[in-house]
Amino acid sequence: MSDARRHAPATARNRDAILDVLRSALPPRGLVLEVASGSGEHVVHFGAALPALDWQPSDPDAAARASIDAWVADSGLANVRPALGIDAAAQPWPIDRADAVLCINMVHISPWAATLGLLAGAGRLLPPGGLLYLYGPYRVDGAMAPSNDEFDADLRRRNPAWGVRDLGTVSAAAADAGLRFERTVAMPANNLSVLFRRA
Repeated sequence: MSDARRHAPATARNRDAILDVLRSALPPRGLVLEVASGSGEHVVHFGAALPALDWQPSDPDAAARASIDAWVADSGLANVRPALGIDAAAQPWPIDRADAVLCINMVHISPWAATLGLLAGAGRLLPPGGLLYLYGPYRVDGAMAPSNDEFDADLRRRNPAWGVRDLGTVSAAAADAGLRFERTVAMPANNLSVLFRRA
């Protein structure tokens, strides 16, 4: 096992539930960009399960990109590309198109500017009908599970720019970027899958 590999324990708990949603939402073929790929465990799992798709992981952190590339190398997958250095809040990105964009557990652990950059980037890259998939905890109509209230307070103590976002606020910003809200799917541990489509 490569020493560069990182491990995110939550990945093993949520990857199959996320994959179930992606199977019905992703196109049968094309390029899927993952923004903020972290350890790389998700993209390797999805790449193995959905081999007809090409996968482009990314992360702004060099150590995370090394972990992603180590996971990909050890997996032997030919449909997962080397990780790109993408900061969601910075424009332009070093990629000019994608058929779908995924972002798992970033929106609440980053400044709001990163979410706005993610939405703007997806609005630029996606074709009409292309999927933007978000996963994580959200406030819905101002409310969320008590466990997420505690999590939100902890996030804001760690960094005042972080925190669980309101789904309505995210959806309004997505609309401004040319993305229409499609649906949410309830997920384990009080998380949501949130699906948008390029208008």
